[in-house]
Amino acid sequence: MRRKGSALAGMSTIAWKEAADHFSSARFHFVMLLVLLTAFGSVYGAIGEIKNTIGQDPFLFLRLLTTAKQPVPSFVAFLGFLLPLVSIALAFDSINGEYSRRTMSRILAQPIYRDALLFGKFLGGMIVLTLCLLTLWLLMTGLGILTLGLPPSGPEIARGLAFLVACLAYAGVWLALALLFSTIFRQAATSALAALALWLVFAIFWGMIVHALTIALSPIDPTNPMTIVNAVEMQSALARISPNTLFSETAQALLSPQTRSLGLVFMQQMEGAIPGAPLPFSQSALLVWPQLSGMVAAMLLIFTGAYVTFQRQEVRA
Repeated sequence: MRRKGSALAGMSTIAWKEAADHFSSARFHFVMLLVLLTAFGSVYGAIGEIKNTIGQDPFLFLRLLTTAKQPVPSFVAFLGFLLPLVSIALAFDSINGEYSRRTMSRILAQPIYRDALLFGKFLGGMIVLTLCLLTLWLLMTGLGILTLGLPPSGPEIARGLAFLVACLAYAGVWLALALLFSTIFRQAATSALAALALWLVFAIFWGMIVHALTIALSPIDPTNPMTIVNAVEMQSALARISPNTLFSETAQALLSPQTRSLGLVFMQQMEGAIPGAPLPFSQSALLVWPQLSGMVAAMLLIFTGAYVTFQRQEVRA
C-alpha cells in the first residue's frame, strides 16, 4: 500500500512536544542542575588558577574552559564526562516508554508515520541539548567577562562556537545510542543500563582495552624502530573508536591553539614551525575536521540502526 503525504508530516509537532516534555520533567532538571553545579565549580577554580599563574595571554577565555585546579577537573573534562549522561537521560525511554504507556499504536493511528515519530524524538532531544549548551556557553562567557574584566576576542569567539558544535555532535552520538537501545529493548531500565554500561566502557575501561589490543595486534620489536611507529598508530586508531577520544582531541585542538598535531609527529615535520606559536583558527579547524566528521558519522550510523530496527517492529496494541 502506497503511503499518502510526506513521510515526515508531523515531525516538527512531535519534536517540539518532546522538547517541552523534557523541559518540564524533574529528571531533566536534576541532571542539568548537576551539570551547572559542576561547571560553575570548575570555572571558579579555573579563575583563581588563571589569576595566579597566567600573565599576558591572548586566549584567557579559552584558558577558562581548559584550566583545572586540583582536585577539580576542567570545564571541558566535566562536559566530556556529563554530556553522555544528559543525552542518555533524554532518550533512554523515548520509544519503549510509548510501548509501556500503550500510546504507540494511538500515535501511529494519527496521520503520522514511523519516520516522523523517530525523527521527531531525536530532533526534540537535539533541540533541548542545543538550547542548554548555548545557554551554558553564554553563562560561561558572561562569567568570564565579569571575573576577568576583558571581552573575548574574535578568534576566541570562533573557537568557542566551534567547540559548541563539537559538543552537540558528541552529545548527538549518545542521544542516538540511547534512542537505539530504547528501540531494541522494551524495558526502559534495560535500555538505560545498556547505554550506561557502554558509556562506562568508553569512559573508564577503553584505555586498558586499547592497550591490550595494541600489544596483541602490533607487538614491538626492539631491533626495528618502525614497529614502535606502527604500535603508536594502531593505538591511536583503536582509541578513536571511542567518541570520548574524538571529543577530547577536538576540544584540545580548538581550545589550545598551540596544539599542532593530534597524532605522531616526526622531527622533519616540525621544520620551520615556531615553538609555542598559536595556530590560526582555520588551521585548527582543519586539524579537528576528521574527529568532528567521525562523531557526526557515528551519530548518523547509530540513528540509522535505530531507524531500521523501529521500522521492522510490530507496534499494534
